[in-house]
Amino acid sequence: ITSLGAVTFRKTLFTNKETGHSEYLLDRILGLGRKERLTEDAQARMLKEAVQTSYRRGGEETSLTAEVGKQTVKNKIHKLKFPKNEKQPEQKKTVEYLYIEADEDHVSLQFREKKGDLTENENHQKNNSLITKLVYIHEGIEKEAPQSKRHKLINPYYFCGVSHGEENNQFWDEIYEYINDHYDLEKVKKIYLNADGGGWIKSGMKRLEGVTCVLDEFHLEKYLTKLTSHMKDSREDAANELRRAIRNQTKKEFEEIIERLEECLTDDTGIKRVADAKDYILSNWTAAGLRLRHRDGVTGSSTEGHVSHVLSSRMSSRPMGWSSRGAANMCQLRAYEQNGGDMLELVRYQKQEQAKAVGSEYEVLSADQVLKSEKNRHKELGKYTEAVSHSMTMQSKKTIYFNAHIWGL
Repeated sequence: ITSLGAVTFRKTLFTNKETGHSEYLLDRILGLGRKERLTEDAQARMLKEAVQTSYRRGGEETSLTAEVGKQTVKNKIHKLKFPKNEKQPEQKKTVEYLYIEADEDHVSLQFREKKGDLTENENHQKNNSLITKLVYIHEGIEKEAPQSKRHKLINPYYFCGVSHGEENNQFWDEIYEYINDHYDLEKVKKIYLNADGGGWIKSGMKRLEGVTCVLDEFHLEKYLTKLTSHMKDSREDAANELRRAIRNQTKKEFEEIIERLEECLTDDTGIKRVADAKDYILSNWTAAGLRLRHRDGVTGSSTEGHVSHVLSSRMSSRPMGWSSRGAANMCQLRAYEQNGGDMLELVRYQKQEQAKAVGSEYEVLSADQVLKSEKNRHKELGKYTEAVSHSMTMQSKKTIYFNAHIWGL
C-alpha cells in the first residue's frame, strides 16, 4: 500500500546456496521489511493523522484509495523508536534568561502490559491512571504580532515521557543535555523552572545545576482559592493579605492569617481543605514568593494551556483507554510533532534502528550508479583507455542490479 493507493506485484524469493539465507530482493530495493505491506510515505501519512486524532482515522488516511485497520496503526506506534535530541548547533545561543516549564497529565489505562493486569486498591478502585509528563524549554514570551493581544513562546522545545524512578533521572538528564548543547550557560543569568512542585519535578531539579524553581500561577491561585473560598464577599481581601505575606516571605504573618480563616470554619471538611492548602504553599514557600514578586526576568507560566494542547487534547480530554507502551509512545510522538519533526524521517529512522539491531547495514546501488562508477574507474587509467560510453538495454541493467544483490546474500 502506497500513499496513492494499493499496488499489486509478483516477486521472486532468492536463496543463498551456501548459507541458506533467503530474501526477496525486490523488498530490499523498495525498502520494505519482512512481511511489510506499507511503503514509507503511507506510514508517514498514517502517523501524521494518528498523532492528531485516533488509530482508526490514522488507518483510514494511510492511502488515498486503501486503508489499514486500527490494530495495524497501534502496532506501528507501539514499535516506534525516537531519535535523540537535535544535533549540536555550530554555535551555542546566548540568552539572558532561560525557562523550563513542567507539568503533567493523567491518562486512563485499559491495561499496563497485558489485559487484566490492573490491580485494585483497598476501596476496590482500579489503579488505572498513568502520569504523562510534559517539559518544555523556551527563551521567553513575545507578541505574535506588534498589535496582537496574543503571545507566543520564543523557540520552544518539548519533551514528553512516562518515566519513573531511575528513568525519571534519565529524562531530566536528557533535558539538561539539550540545554547544555544549545545554550552558552556561562552567559545565562538565570534558569527558571516554572512548575507545580510535584515530586518528579523536584527530583529533576537535583539533576539540573543552577535552576531556580518558581511556582506556576495556576496552582498558586488554585490553593489561595481553597484557603479563602468560605469567606464569600471578603474572599478577595483575604487572598490579597495572603499574597502580601507570601510576596514579603513573612511566614509568621501568613500563619496568623490562616488561623483567622480557620476560625470562620465550622465543618471538618473545610478545616482539612484549608490545612492541605496551607501545607502545599508552605512546602513551596520560596517558589511562591518568586512568582508573586515577578523580578529578575520571571514571566507568567503557560503550563496548563500547553498540557491541554500537547497531551490532553489527544490522550485524555475524551474517553480513551491506553496501555503503558501506547501512552508512552504517543506522548513522545506528540512532542516529536510539536518540535517540527518529519514523520517520513521518523519512519526511515526505524529502519536504521532495525539495521543496527541485527548488524546488517547495506547500500542499494542503481544500474545508473554502477555505470557511473565504471566510467570514473576507467578514466583513472588514462585518456587512451576505452571509456564506457554505450547505453545498456533494460534487461542488462536488471541483470547487473539483481546479480549484485544475489552476490551479497
